[in-house]
Amino acid sequence: MKKVLIAYFSLTGKTEKMAEYIAEGVRFSGAQAVNRKIAEVKTVSDLTGYDGYIFGSPTYHRDMAEPMKTFLFLAKNTDLEGKMAGAFGSYTHSGDAPAIIFDTMQYVYRMQPCELGSFNLKEAVVDTSEGVRACQDYGKSFAEKI
Repeated sequence: MKKVLIAYFSLTGKTEKMAEYIAEGVRFSGAQAVNRKIAEVKTVSDLTGYDGYIFGSPTYHRDMAEPMKTFLFLAKNTDLEGKMAGAFGSYTHSGDAPAIIFDTMQYVYRMQPCELGSFNLKEAVVDTSEGVRACQDYGKSFAEKI
């Protein structure tokens, strides 16, 4: 069974909700989803053993949250080259963080970018049926590509 790590930072809980819905989509495809707050990922070994990685952060001031930047430095020490990469996040006005994270995964870590690209949702949409379905679809499509 394929395994996907969904590692995220959330301040308001919206990005955490997205992670939960994306994990549901991964499971719909028959793969195993492991959700982790980035604060729970302490060592390189915590990042090994997965077939795909989806990292999430909300956008603050047109950038990812500072804890995600620290997490990405830890992830850089892990051999992620060739693994499937995805990124997501919630936002209120700009939504830039997922694209920045996705670029880091693709160009710095040399991961295989998911053809879906990065994924973001306005905070007001996350808990709607449309938002839930969009997250589930992202997770399902991601896992089917592994």
